[in-house]
Amino acid sequence: MMSSKPVIITCAVTGSIHTPTMSPHLPITPGEIVDAAVGAAEAGASIIHLHARDPENGKPTADTDTWLQFLPDIKQQTDAVINVSTGGSPGMTVEERLAAALQLKPEMASLNMGSMNFGLYPLLEKYQDWKHEWEPEFLGMTRDYIFRNTFADIEIILKKLGDGCGTRFEFECYDVGHLYNLAHFADRGLIKPPFLIQTVFGLLGGIGADGDNLFHMRKIALKLFGEDHEWSVLAAGRNQMPFATIAGNLGGNVRVGLEDSLFISRGVLAETNAQQVAKIRRILEDLSLKIATPAEARTRLALKGASQVAF
Repeated sequence: MMSSKPVIITCAVTGSIHTPTMSPHLPITPGEIVDAAVGAAEAGASIIHLHARDPENGKPTADTDTWLQFLPDIKQQTDAVINVSTGGSPGMTVEERLAAALQLKPEMASLNMGSMNFGLYPLLEKYQDWKHEWEPEFLGMTRDYIFRNTFADIEIILKKLGDGCGTRFEFECYDVGHLYNLAHFADRGLIKPPFLIQTVFGLLGGIGADGDNLFHMRKIALKLFGEDHEWSVLAAGRNQMPFATIAGNLGGNVRVGLEDSLFISRGVLAETNAQQVAKIRRILEDLSLKIATPAEARTRLALKGASQVAF
């Protein structure tokens, strides 16, 4: 069903999946992350989803001091909602993934809604010469890796970060069961609407990037949550723009960014996150859809406001 609500665009600017060898345009240093985030916001993203990286070698890091090298600058230069990941990266403990968000008390944080296999190792076949020694080891370990998000883990994050810090969540659902996990916590009263449900397609270990799956996830979300949620879609790699276009046309919201795809078109690397934001914005506006401002996103998601964060 089409919606008259403006589309909320989230941009995930660096993530923890892609490594420096894969693209020279992947933001690594604090300055690069600031430029990427501000550029994405200026292009039309109302939410900026962030991870931190070691500025020396690009490896994902949980170090709060590194987060503080770019978050205040992004906040100063844009009014976009800043979303701090609690997903971290493969190999991090739940405590490491949560530490920065607990100290920084952001308006939003991501929260993965179930444990799962999380396979990045097929990327090893695409590259030969690595910039850093950590990259192939990092990707290869996911052959025998479970991304841990137990019911106890989720409950701790909801209570410590949600209740304790006033942070609301981007609930990342990589499969149908994750939607039911979310409903379980809603039924227990541990979370309250409006929910931002980010349905994720195309990661090895999660639901596949198939059109039937997209419609099924939408149907189940509506069945479980009715109008009490904001539905958003991200798809990995080449499915990024097609799935975002379908989601917008169905009345949903969208996520793009170099965390989810390194490309702007077939075989062409995106040079900036702003390119991807501008592209999906152009597509959506050509479909006569409006793009949400940060103020509109804050109202619809019941966020506490940028003045209430700790950075």
